[in-house]
Amino acid sequence: MLTRIKEVLQSLMLLELLKGMMLTGRYFFARKITIQFPEEKTPQSGRFRGLHALRRYPNGEERCIACKLCEAVCPALAITIESEQREDNTRRTTRYDIDLTKCIFCGMCEESCPVDSIVETRILEYHGEKKGDLLYTKPMLLAMGDKYEAQIAADRAADAQYR
Repeated sequence: MLTRIKEVLQSLMLLELLKGMMLTGRYFFARKITIQFPEEKTPQSGRFRGLHALRRYPNGEERCIACKLCEAVCPALAITIESEQREDNTRRTTRYDIDLTKCIFCGMCEESCPVDSIVETRILEYHGEKKGDLLYTKPMLLAMGDKYEAQIAADRAADAQYR
């Protein structure tokens, strides 16, 4: 009986509501931790894996030797490579496609490449509006590599000091 009277008094005094308002007030004046994304960027890990790129040597020649290790090691089967023999008896790719809708960004293609040709950049802001927009071809991957080569080289130099 006494506990029932206590429960009625507590419900009339709205103690639960007051406790909730106190909790809300405590966090209302606390420092905000929300990031306003397009304007503010969060720090990225050194091991972040984003959009793919194909690199070139300093003389402008593409690095890929068409060994097809990246295609063989890809667990999602997202990479397609076709190659041909050149006049100087070296192999080069004629087709290098990565389907980003299949890719799981595991980094195995990057690890398997003997000449450091395929890399995953720090770019995370990309999208596709149509079905084929996320199918990256060789010219698109080479353009990404050319555009972000300075950042890629800096990341490679930073990684080398930890190995």
